[in-house]
Amino acid sequence: MHDGMMTVKNILRKKAFWRMLLIVALIYYLPQTGVRFPSPAGTAAAQTYALVQMGDGMGGGILMDNVAFQSDMDMELELADISGQVEYSRPRMLTFSFYTMRSGDIIGHIAARAGLNEDTLISVNNIRNTRLMQIGQVIKVPNQDGIFYTVRAGDTLESIAEAHRTTVAYIKAANELFSDALTPDTRIFVPGGRMDWVNRQEVNGDLFIWPTTGRISSPFGFRRCPFSGVRQFHGGMDIAAPRGTPIRAAMSGRVSRVGYNNILGNYVIINHHSGFRTLYAHMHVVRVRAGANVATGERIGDVGSTGLSTGPHLHFEVHRNGVRVNPRTLLR
Repeated sequence: MHDGMMTVKNILRKKAFWRMLLIVALIYYLPQTGVRFPSPAGTAAAQTYALVQMGDGMGGGILMDNVAFQSDMDMELELADISGQVEYSRPRMLTFSFYTMRSGDIIGHIAARAGLNEDTLISVNNIRNTRLMQIGQVIKVPNQDGIFYTVRAGDTLESIAEAHRTTVAYIKAANELFSDALTPDTRIFVPGGRMDWVNRQEVNGDLFIWPTTGRISSPFGFRRCPFSGVRQFHGGMDIAAPRGTPIRAAMSGRVSRVGYNNILGNYVIINHHSGFRTLYAHMHVVRVRAGANVATGERIGDVGSTGLSTGPHLHFEVHRNGVRVNPRTLLR
């Protein structure tokens, strides 16, 4: 009996030894990996911080700060129960790390490497045109997906959460809000929020297709007038092409006007969604009527040189909410 009791005690001692060895190994090894463990309520959690480097072609550029590692000395660790998903699913405060753009970087690839949606980096960094991003530009990389939202009069946390398919708890945690009161014109981070697809396409320069083939003979902006020699603003983009080259609708919409004047020659205006309008001028032949619905890429006419023109070309304009914008930044 005595020998049996000694054997049991030895087994218990060995189990306790190996359990303690496992805990010690986890304390010293796991902070290097950035793995997170949920800490049950009511227990004392020892917290350390680790830097997780995003590699695989990023050149060591991204350092994710404040990655919390929590270990609980009071609970028995079972490897089968270890899961970072519990911690990642909890509402948490918004924090940032930083990344410096390198040659060949694309915003979508950077987002994917950080485990984020492209929308998140665009919104957080207030990027207006991803094609204009430059080497050496420093961008913020948040610790969670979401977008910034400007509070409007009448907004509540509940209405914002419902509109973006998230919860009030997530919004409060991310922004460290301690009340439900919101101030109009302030910006708050909405975890899990996504951009409107039109805005995303616009930022990425993928909103419109090219209306015709050819070369840009005169870009958008100030230029010297080919007729008077006076410096003046050119509100569209001229694409030189042979007479008769097909002109296609740059995006689906409804033809609002078809006409002729001494400057534009034969022209077509198409209204699109989200306040966009396109103008096609100097056409040799018009192939649509006012009121017609056209699809993206549908032929609406042919390149010509009618009106005030020095040769066959398409004068192409894009307006948004009545303001002319550079078409080149919106073409795929």
